[in-house]
Amino acid sequence: MGSVKNITAYKSENPTVVTIGTFDGVHIGHKKIIERLVNTGKKEGLKSVILTFFPHPRMVLQKDSNIKLINTIDERRNILESLELDFLLIKKFTHEFSRLTAEEFVKQLLVDKLKTKKVIIGYDHRFGRNRNADIEDLKKFGKLYGFEVEEISAQDIDDVAVSSTKIRDALFEGDVIKANAYLGYNFMLTGTVIKGKGLGRQMDYPTANIHIEEDYKLIPKQGAYIVKAKIEDSDVYGMMNIGMNPTVNGKRETIEVHFFNFRENIYNQTIQIELLKRLRDEEKFQSVEALKNQLKKDKETALVFIANHHD
Repeated sequence: MGSVKNITAYKSENPTVVTIGTFDGVHIGHKKIIERLVNTGKKEGLKSVILTFFPHPRMVLQKDSNIKLINTIDERRNILESLELDFLLIKKFTHEFSRLTAEEFVKQLLVDKLKTKKVIIGYDHRFGRNRNADIEDLKKFGKLYGFEVEEISAQDIDDVAVSSTKIRDALFEGDVIKANAYLGYNFMLTGTVIKGKGLGRQMDYPTANIHIEEDYKLIPKQGAYIVKAKIEDSDVYGMMNIGMNPTVNGKRETIEVHFFNFRENIYNQTIQIELLKRLRDEEKFQSVEALKNQLKKDKETALVFIANHHD
């Protein structure tokens, strides 16, 4: 796929079929739409393009927006790159861009930039300044500028919206098995390994402390999870804690992973953690020894799960 980070770098005279959206989560509902886009492109000799925006419009237009996204922009790009799209184009969303009229948006981006011959879009799509244009307006512009508009049904659009909501709700509840079923892949956290206080090492459970740069990334419910990471091309399993470490009087939320059968130095590396199953809530134990006993039980439970569910 010809991924272009910024749409300004895109230069092509090839006619395109385009869909527009946030595509947060890139879940099974989204994939159905993307499949339709790709198949249309192949059938009609058009380059298939997803036009997406970053930051999320609500982050720009609503300063107090505490929106949490299922994917960071890099995660979203990587997932979309694994599909058969020709181009993923990311348009930086700014206040200035939000002031474009609907016709300016169509003319500047779809017509002049992307040479669009077909737009595949949801029945409820709104665009232009103050989001005051709808699919009927887009169809009028299509007649004016020579592109076709194909409508995505209410059923398919509702499936996308419902799935996104269910995924977020499941993650906030810690139900990663349900979230993963809707996503069609394992929910992930991507971050840099930083130095912690070394408390895990003192308990014989050394941990990698994960720092996530993007504050808009959705962090699931606090607690212990079974996880998997790809490190130097190998799958490494482990257990992760998201929480405050109350047994040792922690003061802020941390994300710490104890990897099984792995002792390499990975400080400052960026790693991606896939969440497989939630083990339990975070608890405050009476002593460090009681915490150690619980970690031993967690590890045993995790190893049984891994043996039964993963090669």
